[in-house]
Amino acid sequence: MRRGRLAKLRAGLLLPWTKPPYGYRLHPERPRDPAGVVLHPAESAVVAQIFAAYLAPGACLASVIRILHEREVHSPTGRAWWGLASVRGVLTNPAYTGRVYAGRTRMRPSRIRRSATHPIGRPHGSATPVPCPEWIPVAVIPAVVSQEQFALVREKLAHNQAFARRRNTTHQYLLRALVSCGRCRSACTAQTSASGHAYYVCSGKHQAQRTHRELRCPARFIPARQLEALVWADLCAVVTHPDRIAEALTRAQDGHWLPQAMRARQVSLHTGRASIAQQVHRLTEAYLHAVIPLTEYERRRKDLEQQDHSLLLQEQQLAAETNRHHEIAGLVTHIEAFCRRVHAGLAAATFDAQRQLVELLIDRVVVTDDQVDIRYALPTSPDGERLRFCYLRTDYFRVPAETSLATPPGPQILGRQRRGQRFPGANGLMTEDEPPVQEHLGQLA
Repeated sequence: MRRGRLAKLRAGLLLPWTKPPYGYRLHPERPRDPAGVVLHPAESAVVAQIFAAYLAPGACLASVIRILHEREVHSPTGRAWWGLASVRGVLTNPAYTGRVYAGRTRMRPSRIRRSATHPIGRPHGSATPVPCPEWIPVAVIPAVVSQEQFALVREKLAHNQAFARRRNTTHQYLLRALVSCGRCRSACTAQTSASGHAYYVCSGKHQAQRTHRELRCPARFIPARQLEALVWADLCAVVTHPDRIAEALTRAQDGHWLPQAMRARQVSLHTGRASIAQQVHRLTEAYLHAVIPLTEYERRRKDLEQQDHSLLLQEQQLAAETNRHHEIAGLVTHIEAFCRRVHAGLAAATFDAQRQLVELLIDRVVVTDDQVDIRYALPTSPDGERLRFCYLRTDYFRVPAETSLATPPGPQILGRQRRGQRFPGANGLMTEDEPPVQEHLGQLA
C-alpha cells in the first residue's frame, strides 16, 4: 500500500491532503484528484492579504494576527484570533504558489511533555521538516501568490527567526523554563529590564494575539534572583536531609505499617487460619462418628470456610503491602546514596552545575502570589540520573498540593510548598528571553 501510494503521488494522480489548505476546495466526488482543486474566493483573498501584510516593512507574525483580528477575519477553525502556527503554516506552504508537494515533513515521537501544569491529553508526534530536494512534486493547482513573493516571505521568516529575542542568552537564569504561573497555569518567561532587574513573567500577560485571551493574567512579576535563591536553598535542604524524602515515601504507601507490625500481623493471620483448619478437621471427625447430623455439619463447615476465606484475603493484602514496603525501602536506599554523592559538591557548585542539578531534580516551580510550590522529581534508579522527569509522558497533575508521591516507572515526584514568601510587584520595559529546549543531559558527577 505504501509503494502504491508513492507511485500515485509521483504520477500526479493522488493529492497528499486529507484536508485542503486554507483557501482551497476539493471536488466533492473526487476529493483526492488534483484536477478538482479550485480556489475559494474569500479565503484565497485572505491568504493574499497575509502575504502582503507580512512583507510590509517592520511586520511580524504578531502584527499580521493583529491586522486579521481588526478586520474580523476568523481563523480556519472559526476562532476570533489566529494562532502563530496557523499564520506561519500559511506563509510556508508552497501550495499557494501553485505547486503541490508530498513528503515535506516526517513525524517523530515527542521528546518532552507539552505542558508541565496541564494534563497530557492525546499525545502526538512532532513534524520534522524535510530538505526541499527530497520533496515529491505531485501536481500544479491554481496559485494565490507568485514564486518571487513566496521566496521573499521565506527569506524574511528565516531572518526574523535568527534575530528573535527569544534566542537572547545574554543573561543567566537558574530556573529557565521551569517556572509556571499558579493563576492561569501558563509558563513564565525570564526577562531583564533596562535597569538590570530580572523577573519571571507569566506569558498570559502578553497581548491577545499571542495568548488568544481577551484579558491578561493579573499575576505580578516574580523577582528572579529572590525566587532562585529560595528554590536553591530548598533544594540544598532536601539533598542534605534525605530522611525527609524517606518520611514522604513512607506516608505515601498504604497502611502505614512498620516492619515489626507487619510481621506480627502475618503471624496472627497464619495462626488464625491454622486454628480454623483444625476446627474443620475436628468437625469432620464428629460427623463421621455420627456425633452431629449432616445439616449441622454443613452449616458449621460453611461458617468456618467463610472465616478462612476472609483471613486469606487479609493475608494477600498484607503480602502486597509488604512487597510495597520492600520496594519503598529500595527506593529510599538509592535516593539516600544519590543525595550523599550530590551533597559533596553543593558548596562549590558553579552555575552550570547548579543548572544541571535543578533540571534533574525539579520538575516545576509554580508561583501563586506569595506561595511557591516546588515539585521535585527524584531519581529512583541509576538510569533516572540521566533522564529528566519532563521527558516521561506521565500525567501527574492530580497529585495533592502537599507532599505526595506518584507511582509511574522512572523518577518519583514530590510536591513541596513554601508559603509566606512575598514578592514585590514591578513594572517597566522588558526584553523577552525564552529558553531553548535541551534535549540531552550529561550524567551528574
